[in-house]
Amino acid sequence: MSEAENSGIFVGGGGSDYGAAQMLRPDYANRHGLIAGATGTGKTVTLQILAESFSAMGVPVVLSDVKGDLSGLAQSGSDGFKLHQAFMDRAATIGFGDYAYRAFPVTFWDLFGEKGHPVRTTLAEMGPLLLARLLELSEAQEGVLNIAFRVADEEGWALLDLKDLQALLVWLGQNRKDLSLRYGNVSTASIGAIQRRLLVLEGQGASQFFGEPALALDDLFLTDESGAGRINILAADQLMQSPRLYATFLLWLLSELFETLPEVGDPDKPKLVFFFDEAHLLFEDAPKALVDKVEQVARLIRSKGVGVYFITQNPADVPEDILGQLGNRVQHALRAFTAKDQRALRQAAENYRENPDFDIEDAIREVGVGEAVTSFLERKGIPGMAQRTLIRPPSSQLGPIDVATRAAVMGASPLAGKYETAQDRESAFEILQARAAAAAQEAEAAEAAEEEAPPAEREYRAGRRYSGGGVSRSSSKPAATRRRSSRSDSIGTTFAKSFARQLGTRTGRAVVRGVLGGLFRGR
Repeated sequence: MSEAENSGIFVGGGGSDYGAAQMLRPDYANRHGLIAGATGTGKTVTLQILAESFSAMGVPVVLSDVKGDLSGLAQSGSDGFKLHQAFMDRAATIGFGDYAYRAFPVTFWDLFGEKGHPVRTTLAEMGPLLLARLLELSEAQEGVLNIAFRVADEEGWALLDLKDLQALLVWLGQNRKDLSLRYGNVSTASIGAIQRRLLVLEGQGASQFFGEPALALDDLFLTDESGAGRINILAADQLMQSPRLYATFLLWLLSELFETLPEVGDPDKPKLVFFFDEAHLLFEDAPKALVDKVEQVARLIRSKGVGVYFITQNPADVPEDILGQLGNRVQHALRAFTAKDQRALRQAAENYRENPDFDIEDAIREVGVGEAVTSFLERKGIPGMAQRTLIRPPSSQLGPIDVATRAAVMGASPLAGKYETAQDRESAFEILQARAAAAAQEAEAAEAAEEEAPPAEREYRAGRRYSGGGVSRSSSKPAATRRRSSRSDSIGTTFAKSFARQLGTRTGRAVVRGVLGGLFRGR
């Protein structure tokens, strides 16, 4: 595909006869972009042809596959396909002389490990801000979550998976009085609310997402033996049922790229291109702090050589401060059935540089499937004039591949076997569990030693500890009563004994499973 190596990425043909090539310049491809349009207008195919072109020029791609259609990138198109002649006719109409069928190197990923290599990260890498967003916590609850992460850092307790955080929150509740003096109020109500949200999150499958081995970002930058960039496809059809998890994961990935990659200035082509499908999920009901974080990443990650493209139905789904960072735009049709739709249509048209040959608002309303109003950055980053463009046909298969083909692609992947087996090394849960067991043994040993002590010595200890209160106590009282009166455990010891005793009973194990998210799950 020489068009991807020379003057730019051929997106389609514009002008009155669709003969004017519309090109996305590689040196401006990291200045982000937008693909918008109503359902069924061709957004997915536009995403597909852009991913193909970036891959052909050696640029790795990360994209989410919401409907399963994009798995076809792994398989070549075929002249037996029902739209073969239509594709050839369109290629001739727009002057796409290099058009040919081919497959592209693909790596499949899946947070649930079913349709791709498992994707995991640790709670420590996610951090309290994004986790609070994922759990939809209030300000007070987010404060308690921050305290939990702070304590874990100070104590050296690794937070890897959900059971680590759940165990830490139990410990926080048992020691809340001491912790409140140092960090601020730690209420049992906030801890309980966080625990309930964690249980809901666990029920949505997040226990498979948090853990090790964590995703190594370098594995997203691979190329094949011919130098083509690998297209990393995240299976998101099941993930879309948990939109908070979907949005938070993609935001975490962007943040990790931003914090990890070095500055590269203005490269000749991007180091990585990131397509964020169903982008409105990132911004719906998002707190201002989170939107500010996305805006910061969008502004600054360009200099790291990463291009971010948002795919959504309406440009209004994206906040204005972020929309202003999106220089390359493909606007498919918008349907204006209501007054609100008409206002959104006018607003979308105002985002383009005017073209005297046609009315942009009318064009956005009238373009057919596979056609769009496009505008790409030109020399010195100037927005290109809006053009009514016929989008080129894809070279890879249009539509999903079958299960057997997907399995074959995963088996031939250079990452096969690297992430499939989960690891469960020592972390906060195991440390707290071991401490609880050790403290319980120590307490039981102390009880046994006191039980064996002579009555006179026990009376002496009680008298020294409780001033006169223990002197008047009759030694004829039951030994258990005397032990309760003569010993005052620390908060940590009390929690440890209670925790360890619960672990030793069937009922206790059921309780702990409810609180900690399962003693053996995810191991």
